[in-house]
Amino acid sequence: MNNQSEHEPFMRRALALAHGVWGSTHPNPMVGAVIVEEGHVVAEGATAPDGGPHAERLALLARGKTPRPGATMYVTLEPCSTAGRTGACTDAIIASGIRRVVVGATDPNPAHAGRGFELLRAAGLEVITGVLERECHQLNLVFNHWITHGGPMIAAKVASTLDGKLACRTGESRWITNEAARADVHRWRRLFPGIAVGAMTILKDNPRLTARRPGEPEWCPLRFVFDGLLRTVVDKNLPAVFTDEFRERTVVVTTPHGGLGYVRKLRDMGIQVWTFESPTQRVPFGDFRKRCAEERIAGVLVEGGAQLISEMLRARQLDYLFAYHAPVLLADDKAKTIFSGLRPERMEHAVRLADVIHENFDGDLLMRGRFVYPEKLLIDETVFGARG
Repeated sequence: MNNQSEHEPFMRRALALAHGVWGSTHPNPMVGAVIVEEGHVVAEGATAPDGGPHAERLALLARGKTPRPGATMYVTLEPCSTAGRTGACTDAIIASGIRRVVVGATDPNPAHAGRGFELLRAAGLEVITGVLERECHQLNLVFNHWITHGGPMIAAKVASTLDGKLACRTGESRWITNEAARADVHRWRRLFPGIAVGAMTILKDNPRLTARRPGEPEWCPLRFVFDGLLRTVVDKNLPAVFTDEFRERTVVVTTPHGGLGYVRKLRDMGIQVWTFESPTQRVPFGDFRKRCAEERIAGVLVEGGAQLISEMLRARQLDYLFAYHAPVLLADDKAKTIFSGLRPERMEHAVRLADVIHENFDGDLLMRGRFVYPEKLLIDETVFGARG
């Protein structure tokens, strides 16, 4: 049974198991594993939360006994070959007596990639790789970046009309995209450990910044509010992220220009405050990224506003983009645009996306991919002013 198409139904089941633990395993990858005997699934497993057993070990535990001769394990990601906190999965598979392992994606960690396959083959196991490889690799978008770059994936989410507008000239923006597209946003919110917005988005929209999906309890990631002057604390009517039941999951990211009194006020309410030294009111994005790495926050989804996203873009601090487009035209040059602050003079100066994926949500389109910055990024200093 070496025809890869014959393996796909079992790998799709392993993928479904991995999707079942969506967003709950950071900073570890989401992995699904199934054990198949005589063409039937007899045991399953998916990665436990950080510090718990991996999918392969849980599948073996679920089997409850030694797999039959000829049993095959299907796993979405190359089994780990280092001990870590839970022991190497390659050791557990070899000890189980399983003689064949079918794998989706290779470990993205350059230090480990392919080593698990080598150990399994050296022990006499048959190893088949690359079954539904793209789907298995894409499953762990955040983890793949974390493990290869040693820091968080900073992604931007934008929703716009076909002509790139995110609001009418009046500021009205609800709703550009349809219900299906907005539901997909909540799916990605559940994946990323953190969500970030700027102060003006908080003051204008008062969002909850939680993942709300049918049939699931409301879930709250870390909610980062970029507010270099602490404008969100001035008004007596404080925003929801400072007062709701998840307020301890809110982190205000600021500078010393905001004032110590407001910092104390926030901390007294149970709000976390990250203060970064800066010559201006703008938070240094590189320092924010470094702090996230220190806190083992594997990814942050930046949902607005346009100025924050544009500033991060021109600082080369965005790694990935989720761009939702609705079949709507405003055709108004005074309507608000998504991105600004660059001054490309030739197409070679443009920022591009790589590894692009397209998805359709009842007519609304999602284009998502990895940012690729030109060697020379030309900045328009008249838009936001020099960063200092």
